[in-house]
Amino acid sequence: MQLTFMGLRRLENEGSDEDDESAGWLPKDTWTKLGNEAGKYFRKAPAFHYMLGSFKSEPPVPRPKVERQKRVPTKEERRIMPTQLKKMDESHQEATEKEVERILGLLQEYFKSDPETPINFFDFVIDPDSYSRTVENIFHVSFIVRDGFAAIGLDQDKLPIIEPVNEGVGNDRPQQLRQQTVISLSQQEWQEIIDTFEIADAMIPPLTHGDQ
Repeated sequence: MQLTFMGLRRLENEGSDEDDESAGWLPKDTWTKLGNEAGKYFRKAPAFHYMLGSFKSEPPVPRPKVERQKRVPTKEERRIMPTQLKKMDESHQEATEKEVERILGLLQEYFKSDPETPINFFDFVIDPDSYSRTVENIFHVSFIVRDGFAAIGLDQDKLPIIEPVNEGVGNDRPQQLRQQTVISLSQQEWQEIIDTFEIADAMIPPLTHGDQ
């Protein structure tokens, strides 16, 4: 059948004496005809099939979130926690009070040794070796001034000075001159004060383990 489709004429040409190519076994356009005819059956690619089914386009179902239960402190823990916080506050308060008393004692000693010479506030609170200790010194001195045990004023050069207040006038003078203010001191300003006043040593030495 394929030979017939291709135009084979062998039997028809057996008795012919023609020797030209037109009398050959197959016509010249045989292979072209066969290719065009066979192409009809190979133009489309075979369909694609999944072995395990098609992929689903729907998004996955979100999993429900499991909320962890917050741990509720027991009655015993609730009773102990305020006590611990209170002890911590008392401990910090006690340490602050001791440091304030120590600094007040140093201020009184410096003033007694030379009562005619005012104590420069910066000389007293600045620690040239530590910016953080300087801030702590100012913090503790603020309690001394607030409670009326020391006073801060200005000298003839409009520079701040500090001096202890006698117990006899401690109740009168603060009522007339007591004021509260907020000061800021950056690390750059701290260094500039050290250079300007040529502060080499701290008048309030840092605490040692023995002092504590």
